[in-house]
Amino acid sequence: MVKVLFVCLGNICRSPLAEAIFNHKINQSNLIHKFSSDSCGTSDYHIGELPDERTLNCAAKYGIPIQHRARQINRVDLRDFDYLIAMDNSNKKNISTLLQNHNINHDRIFLIREFQPETDSLEVPDPYYGGSECFEEVYGILNDAIEHFLEHLRKHEGTYV
Repeated sequence: MVKVLFVCLGNICRSPLAEAIFNHKINQSNLIHKFSSDSCGTSDYHIGELPDERTLNCAAKYGIPIQHRARQINRVDLRDFDYLIAMDNSNKKNISTLLQNHNINHDRIFLIREFQPETDSLEVPDPYYGGSECFEEVYGILNDAIEHFLEHLRKHEGTYV
C-alpha cells in the first residue's frame, strides 16, 4: 500500500482538501485498497479542529466528503509515509528541517504542483484570508495537480489509476 501525506500550515484549508480530493479519486477508481492518505500541518495552530467551513463548503459543492480533524506532523509520519506532499515551499522546507532534526532520510518530498506539467507557480496559495473564490481557486489547482500526481503514481508505483 502506498501511503501519501498532504501537508500545509494549519491543516484546515489546503491539505485536508487535497486529502479529500485524493481519497475521492481513488474511491471512484476502486483503488482504496492500494492507497492510504492523511493530511497534517507543520504548525500547531488548529490541532483538533475541523477543516475551515469554507473548505467544507467547497468540497461539498463537488460532492467530496471530508472526515478530518487538524493535526501536526510528527516523527512517525516522516518514517511511515511514502510520499510527503507539501502545499508550498515554506511547508516543504519545514518538512525537510524535521527530517534533518530526526536523522531521517526521505526521497519523496514534493510540492503538489510539481506534478502539473504546465503551471505558473509551484505553490498552492493559502486561501485562509480570502473569500470563497480563493477556496474555489485552490480546489481547481488541487483537483488538477492530484490528477497528475495519480499519473505519477501509475508510472512510478506500478499502480493503475
